[in-house]
Amino acid sequence: MPFDFKKEYKTFYQPSQRPEIITIPAMPYIGMKGKGDPNQAAGEYKRSVECLYATAYTLKMSKNGDHRMDGYFDYVVPPLEGLWYQEGIEGMEYARKDLLHFTSLLRLPDFVQEQDVLWAIDEVKRKKGFDCSAVEYLILYEGLCVQALHIGPYDMEPQTVEGMHAFLASCGYVLDFSEGRLHHEIYLSDPRKVEAGKQKTVIRHPIATQ
Repeated sequence: MPFDFKKEYKTFYQPSQRPEIITIPAMPYIGMKGKGDPNQAAGEYKRSVECLYATAYTLKMSKNGDHRMDGYFDYVVPPLEGLWYQEGIEGMEYARKDLLHFTSLLRLPDFVQEQDVLWAIDEVKRKKGFDCSAVEYLILYEGLCVQALHIGPYDMEPQTVEGMHAFLASCGYVLDFSEGRLHHEIYLSDPRKVEAGKQKTVIRHPIATQ
């Protein structure tokens, strides 16, 4: 059976609705930056998701071609993730989606290296004529965080976030947003297939000790 990150790393992908403190290690990703309302049909967010999946599946299916990666094993492409911020705003102001800046993310197996990602980007261009040159290989280290599972529409996330922040304060921590530590979401549900009230999203915020 293909390796499934969601099943093997339940701590990261299957948290409780009850907030918890967790330390997130460094992980490899492909990412693509952009800005604007993610709901725009032809917006930068939609483009970023298309580019990431095209690159990710090219890497996954490399086993059927001539490109070889040391240590390759078959795997399920992990769920889509996103880092979000709004300039001049700490946290998230959900009513101002037009101000959003994002980095869309897909986690990679450790055997994928930057040169493999560059190969996949070229392969997508060659085979599909699809320009994914804005996709980057990156290592994300989040460190100490508070996280919780949100069930429901994205616009109802503030209720979950409030609970997370109350919990971390009660444990002696404070929020620690910075240029490299942002509001993080992991999308466990496909909004095209799951009704809004049942969508599952992991929400993660960076913290520090007081």
